[in-house]
Amino acid sequence: MSGLTGYRAGLSAEAAVEARYVRSGHAVAARRWRGKAGEIDLILHDGDGFIFVEVKKSRGAAAAAARLSVRQMQRICLAAQEFLADAPCGLDTPMRLDVALVDAVGRIEVIENAFGA
Repeated sequence: MSGLTGYRAGLSAEAAVEARYVRSGHAVAARRWRGKAGEIDLILHDGDGFIFVEVKKSRGAAAAAARLSVRQMQRICLAAQEFLADAPCGLDTPMRLDVALVDAVGRIEVIENAFGA
């Protein structure tokens, strides 16, 4: 998948993941937030903290997970720190980094604290 079709599929996957988090009681803090270090697909409020979510879409969950590189994880971590710098408690704010894998039929698999695993 490439070009406009891939872009739209990515937006659709992000919207589905967002809806899943909202149904579980989380409020959206930002969508496609961009800082100097990079972009974060979805940021949600989690009590006093935040959940930073990277959404990956592919034919299957394993293929989606394989699309997340170490370099990209590093950029997401730096961007999350940049976002938290403006929070009242700064880098002491509770947070977690999730990866949401979306397959070709729309099934969503969320890996909580994915970067710490």
